[in-house]
Amino acid sequence: MMEGDRMKLFDELKWRGLVDNITSPELEEKLNKGGMTFYIGTDPTGPSLHIGHLSSLLVAKRLKNGGHHPIILVGGATGLIGDPKPNSERPLISKEELNYNYKKLRKQIEKLFGFEIVNNYDWSKKINFIDYLRDYGKYFNINYMLDKETVKSRLDIGITYTEFSYMIMQAIDFLYLYETRNCTLQIGGQDQWGNITSGIELIRKKTGDTCYCLTMPLITKADGSKFGKTEDGTIWLDKEMTSPYELYQFLINAEDEKVIEYLKKLTFLSKEEINAFEESVKKEPHLRLAQKRLAEEVVTFLHGKKEYEKTLKISESLFNGNLKKLKLKDIMIGFKDVPTFEIKDDIKLIDLLVNNNICTSRREARELLQSGSILINDEKVTDENMFITKSLAIEEKVIVIRRGKKKYYLGIFA
Repeated sequence: MMEGDRMKLFDELKWRGLVDNITSPELEEKLNKGGMTFYIGTDPTGPSLHIGHLSSLLVAKRLKNGGHHPIILVGGATGLIGDPKPNSERPLISKEELNYNYKKLRKQIEKLFGFEIVNNYDWSKKINFIDYLRDYGKYFNINYMLDKETVKSRLDIGITYTEFSYMIMQAIDFLYLYETRNCTLQIGGQDQWGNITSGIELIRKKTGDTCYCLTMPLITKADGSKFGKTEDGTIWLDKEMTSPYELYQFLINAEDEKVIEYLKKLTFLSKEEINAFEESVKKEPHLRLAQKRLAEEVVTFLHGKKEYEKTLKISESLFNGNLKKLKLKDIMIGFKDVPTFEIKDDIKLIDLLVNNNICTSRREARELLQSGSILINDEKVTDENMFITKSLAIEEKVIVIRRGKKKYYLGIFA
């Protein structure tokens, strides 16, 4: 990724749309000056970060590049409790699953960013119940807590004391990092404003000192849904859970009205470069140059140049009808979501088409074959009586059948 232009840090964050709110005007100059220790937290509720996390962690990287010291808190304690969801009780996760997730996230964050990582379970486990009430609980006014958006949104349907206590636990984290690492800033998504400011208040009441908060807008799609969520599930940063090709396809299909926002938030491209892509979206949207660059930047950052080049090869080969240039594993990635069926024995083409619901009848199959609308491994076939055998398959394992321009099917030999 290329470095951004030479704007002051805070101005660049604002231009990129990465500032939702700050607790004090003083923070702007402090950010521009550098030298702050700050933290951002995430709970290990899954075995990988997803692309919705990426913008926030890239803000941490931007701050590091601006001379600040980042700490990433992976919540081994808060993850056992669960941050209140807006409309329902969050299911509790087992300690075994959470510990597994913690190890996976730690490894992932260290590899991608090289940040210092802490686990709030390390200090939370030492606090007994009486100390919790006396040393921390007495600083929290119930009316103050009820007024926080994360709690207020749940009052109509109810909230348990467990989730209600999450705010206090997060505040204790901020206090602990302030006292032990001189951490004076916490950053997080805009939905964390209430939790973060509670930590600032706890620090002020216990020490008299001032700390700061910067929240970032949540990254969303044009319809307001969370970025990284699809009909088929979450777009993970772990390539074993979401392949680089799937990530590439997700990004290449970004909406025109949102792609410039994504370039600002998910890349380090300069203002001049992004402005040029903005003009391209307006004047030649069919070229999808902004989407292609977005996909290149993000896939390369997360998985490396070789993986990006591999995804590009798969994508171009599928689009241009060059299946034979691909290896079996690449085809399985590229056609992961198409209808798949098993081929146990050699079979006539017309029977294969009808038996596997590629065609509704033998009559329809013949019509499509005669019109050249059936392709096997990118080659038109017209003989209904030809036998489909392993010798026709790619690496003697799979055949790709295309009906018309866009309907694909995968036949896998047993």
